[in-house]
Order: sequence, then structure tokens, then C-alpha cells
Amino acid sequence: MFDKRLRPSVEQHLRPVGANLERSGVTADHLTLLGVVMAVGAAMAIGSGALRLGFVLLLSSAVPDVLDGAVAKASGTASPRGAFFDSVADRVTDALLLGGVAWYLATRHGGRIAVLPMAVLALSMLISYERAKAESLGYDARGGLMERAERIVALATGLLFEGLLIAVLWVMLALTTFTAVQRFVRVWSQASPERPKPEIARWRARRAARVSGRTRMRRERWAATRHMRRKP
Repeated sequence: MFDKRLRPSVEQHLRPVGANLERSGVTADHLTLLGVVMAVGAAMAIGSGALRLGFVLLLSSAVPDVLDGAVAKASGTASPRGAFFDSVADRVTDALLLGGVAWYLATRHGGRIAVLPMAVLALSMLISYERAKAESLGYDARGGLMERAERIVALATGLLFEGLLIAVLWVMLALTTFTAVQRFVRVWSQASPERPKPEIARWRARRAARVSGRTRMRRERWAATRHMRRKP
């Protein structure tokens, strides 16, 4: 939802910041890599139980992720290579953060609850794959209730209010599942051929039958005329 509606406006406002960073020698790849490094720190903090520190590092890792696109556009270095690097870095960051949450839950709560963040991760990878595959086929799969920006906000809320973490994860799981279904249906409808209406189909069938009948009659007349011409 954020990517489709708000990201263009946010990037437009961040272009001056991106231009300043570009003049200072900072590249989009530097910012992308910085975000991954900070995500590593956030995952370690979360896994060790320092959820507030993990919250701060999580928000800090989101800043370079927002700015790298602005720097790339300001410097004119936006390219498929940079987009690929950014996409892979996002998936690595998601795995690190939710892996840290799973580590924390396994240590503090035990049982099977640690599977919950891994289920969220699996569905997050699924919706990312749906978008990538759809775009490679020429379709649009953007949108949904729980995209990456919404997942970051939800996870940050769970880290800030420790008592809500498990509940937030269940909400993330439900909304991410719904988003995966949304994207599947969206692309399925785009890829499905448009079927003609029954009235149009019947009209076309009758027209084809009339044309076929006329053609057959002409052939029969031509054959009879030819046969008569051949008689002595």
C-alpha cells in the first residue's frame, strides 16, 4: 500500500536530500549496504532480548533503504543492477529481522511459537516473488494491505511494546496471507483472456454461419456453371 500510493511522493520530497548525499560522495549502493549492516545489528539485539535497542536499529536501518532511491535518482545512477541489489538486500534484511525475532521467542518462550515469525517471513518472500514474477511477465502486482513498509511499522510496534509482539506477529501473518491472495487474484485477472459477451458470441456465430452458407452456395453455382460449359 505504501509503495503504490506514498512512495512516489516521499521520494519526490527526498530528492534534495539525495542530491546533498550524492555531492558528499555517498552512493545508493553505500546506503543499501549500510541498511543491511544495521539490520544485522538489529537482529542481534532482538535475538539477545534487547528489544528497545532492536527497535532503534530497525528504524535506523529503514532510513538508508528510503534514501538509496533518492540518491540514485539525484545522481542519475538508477539502473537495473542497483534495483536488483536493493531488492536482494531487502530480502536479506527481512530474513535477519524475523530470524532475530524467532531466536528471541525460542529463547524466552520456547515451544512452537518461534515458528510464527518464520511463517511471516515465508509469506513475505511469497508476495515479493509474486511481484517480481508478475513484472517479468509484464503485469502489475503492486499493492496490498501488508507490503514491506507496513511490515516494518508493525514489527517496530511489536518491539516497542513487548507485550504485544506475539499478537502483532499474528496480525502480520493474517494480513500478509491476505496480501498474497490479493496479488495472486490481481495478476490472475490481468493474465486471463477477456471473454466476449454471450450476445456478441452468438452474433458472431450466426454471422460466421451466414458467411459460410453464402460461400458454399457460390462454390456450388461456380461448379455447376463450369460443368455446363464443359458439355459439347
